[in-house]
Amino acid sequence: MQAPPAAARCDADELIRRAAALIFDVDGTLAETEELHRQAFNLAFARQGLDWHWDRAVYKDLLRVTGGKERMRAYHASLRTAAPLVDEDVAELHRIKTAHFAELVNTGCCPLRPGVAGLLAAARARGQRLAIATTTSHGNIDALLSQALGTRWAADFDAVVAGDDVRHKKPAPDVYLEVLARLKLDAPDCVAVEDSSNGLIAASRAGVPVLITRSMFFGEDDFTAARVVLDDLSELGAATQKTEKQPHAQ
Repeated sequence: MQAPPAAARCDADELIRRAAALIFDVDGTLAETEELHRQAFNLAFARQGLDWHWDRAVYKDLLRVTGGKERMRAYHASLRTAAPLVDEDVAELHRIKTAHFAELVNTGCCPLRPGVAGLLAAARARGQRLAIATTTSHGNIDALLSQALGTRWAADFDAVVAGDDVRHKKPAPDVYLEVLARLKLDAPDCVAVEDSSNGLIAASRAGVPVLITRSMFFGEDDFTAARVVLDDLSELGAATQKTEKQPHAQ
């Protein structure tokens, strides 16, 4: 991938530096987790005796459906002749899948993406607030960030809103609206860091400006509506690394 133009880096620096809060998506944004999720789903299917197997092409299509339980329901519906799959079956499959995901993450094979740790540290030093708005589960968030940031990771975030905390998952704006309510901030004063078109739509519907960091499964999405698009967060320039407190940061 080519480096972004200098103007794009400057726009990203300015966007980040002026924000009162940074709101992060998780899967694909903080870390390239989707391949581990795919493997965990397949392990869960095998454990429960299902003949389902999601290869990368199938999983890429299924990622258009946000939420793991919703993804399984959509796949099941596509089979048409499959045996009934009741809510209890879906919940048990998802529980097993989440456990497998945690086991995979705990091997240390899923570090934070380039630039993430530096951006989090710089934001804290500037006095900016941090939040998470994601469709994944609290269990998945904790598994990933406990490994990547330490078991006390949650102390650095003022709001953590997961898919099960709201009625509608992305691309609905619900997770962002809930984060804004918890932070008691206006949408234009924040920046969403996302990697997918569903995330971009969700944040935009809530009125939050969006910085996109392209990821493995969503790199070819349409990001026309984003304020800035970068290949990864290491492309943020020196301005983002300044540690002086911003007058409006809360």
